[in-house]
Formats: sequence, C-alpha cells, structure tokens
Amino acid sequence: MKKKIMTITDWVHSVLASSIEEGDFCIDATAGKGKDTLFLAEKAGESGQVLAFDIQEEAIFQAEQLINDHGYREQVRFVLDGHEHMERYADKDSAAVILFNLGYLPGGDHTLATKESTTLEAAKKGLSILKKQGVMCICIYSGGDSGFSEKEAVLSWVQSLPAKEYDVISCSFINKPNHPPLPVFIRKR
Repeated sequence: MKKKIMTITDWVHSVLASSIEEGDFCIDATAGKGKDTLFLAEKAGESGQVLAFDIQEEAIFQAEQLINDHGYREQVRFVLDGHEHMERYADKDSAAVILFNLGYLPGGDHTLATKESTTLEAAKKGLSILKKQGVMCICIYSGGDSGFSEKEAVLSWVQSLPAKEYDVISCSFINKPNHPPLPVFIRKR
C-alpha cells in the first residue's frame, strides 16, 4: 500500500495532537473548508467542543458539511464572524488549542484573505483565551497575491512575546521555493 504524502496541514496536526485531550475546548480561527475543524473535533472527542470562525458563508457551509458527514455536529459551533472577535465567544483561559491557517479559502476569491490587522488582533486576544500549557498555531501562507505584510507583522509580534510567559517555535522549509507555508507555534507557560 502506498503511503500518503504528508502535507503541511497533516504535519501541523501531528504536532498539535499531543496538546489536545478528550473533552478539551479548541478554536479554529479560520474554518475554511473545515479540515482543521474536523481535526480539532476528532481530538477533543464527544465531550469536547470546537468553535470555528470564518467570514465567508461559503466556507462555513463547506466546513459544516464536512463536520456533519463525520458525525461531529454536536461538538462544533460555527461562527460567521471575524476571528478578531473571538473573545465574544470564548472565555479567558479556556482553549487547549487555537489554530490559524492564514491566507484565503482554497479555490475561493483571493481578494478575501486574512489581513494583518485582524490576524494580529485575533492572535493577541487568543493568548488570553489559551489555558496554561495551551498552544496556538499560526500557519502563515505568503506569496503571490497576499500575505507578505501579514507574515512580517506576525513574525515581528511573536518575536516580541515575553519568554517567561510563552515559548515560540517557528518551523520553516529551508529547501522549498516560492514562499512555502510557515507554521509558528506559541505555547502558553
């Protein structure tokens, strides 16, 4: 049997898997087509909860279909709102994992992409929502028609986080051309 090639999303999921236990609360800050939402729901299990944000109705529709098809509808709440408003929907110190996949909806309108200002606002608010030992992952996509200023702003911000409060790890491809994705992990101490 041929082994499946691991994508960056698969790899990020494998890193985050150890940070999620049955019954945990997690946030998908950029629901997109629902792959991250599904991963979080599977890991949090039947007693867990996932909050999934997107600003596009089409993204929420596609993600809901995927979640329904896999039987996790009761565990997932979809929010048609910007992730920069996540504090309206989640309590302080409550989330085991918060996951961002920046950029645009795959196959969607490239002009509707995450933006530096709202991403930074969401990530900052997300830090207060993370529980101790919780992990935020920001997978940064840049290149082509979007993301360069967002990438630089996110990297500048994470570098400024106090080391006594957060561990920050950036994982970069060193042999891939054309601005490959850049996952950044932040663990709250």
